[in-house]
Amino acid sequence: MTRRIFAFALLPLLGCGHAIAQLPTKEPAKPAAKEAAKPSATGPIATVNGVQIPRQRADVFVRLQAARGVQDSDQLRGQVRELLINNELLVQEANRSGLAKKAEVQQQIDLNRLEIIANSVIAEHLRANPVGDADVMKEYERAKASTGDREYRARHILVASEDDAKGVLADLKKGTKFDEIAQKRSLDEGSRPKGGDLDWNVPGNFDKAFADAMVKLEKGKMTDAPVRSRFGFHVIQLDDVRAVSFPAPAQVRQQIQQRLVEQKIQAMVRDLRAKARIE
Repeated sequence: MTRRIFAFALLPLLGCGHAIAQLPTKEPAKPAAKEAAKPSATGPIATVNGVQIPRQRADVFVRLQAARGVQDSDQLRGQVRELLINNELLVQEANRSGLAKKAEVQQQIDLNRLEIIANSVIAEHLRANPVGDADVMKEYERAKASTGDREYRARHILVASEDDAKGVLADLKKGTKFDEIAQKRSLDEGSRPKGGDLDWNVPGNFDKAFADAMVKLEKGKMTDAPVRSRFGFHVIQLDDVRAVSFPAPAQVRQQIQQRLVEQKIQAMVRDLRAKARIE
């Protein structure tokens, strides 16, 4: 659903999948004469130069990968452990060299922190206010009803004044072809090169005054008086009419759900902005 204005992927995940993919694969180690002690299932996953890497950090990475469809496994957890060890070494080096204290690094950390918190608020809001199947079907039926059962292929000539439109009608009655006048005089740059052709559309896609006049026309006929809309004055010709081929719910379910999710997010943000003092 649209550029969507909020990213739902938490920032640690953006680097996690890539970094894991870059880890070299190793051949299985040959059994040692004496089996090494297994790490604790509850304590830190590793200690690097005296700094412990908490198991909860690895669990977060694994959950994020699972959300992307990666199956939890010993292999994945082993890769995550190696990644976190590498990251800890790099952070320690950044601290040692002073890089971590640089202004641009701190600014990126602050920005990432804000985005993670904002995304967490959005995720919690959606958990509390989910978009269900009933919501999707209600929106589907609403969209289907507003679309109607017929679509129209029309062409038009848009001019600035009623007198100009009357002049167009006079030329048409004299036998001048509709598409020729449209190409020379129409102000609609989108349809002008195509002789005013607007392609197939449902009435709801047009200005109401335009749509009301269009649906009253018989196929092959044109309006006998200028039609005024918020864009100017139109002379409209109806070329064809056909039944609408509306997609089945399963075909558009994901798009509808995404649009409804976006609407919930936008409504939440609008509410927060309305309550806030923004200077």
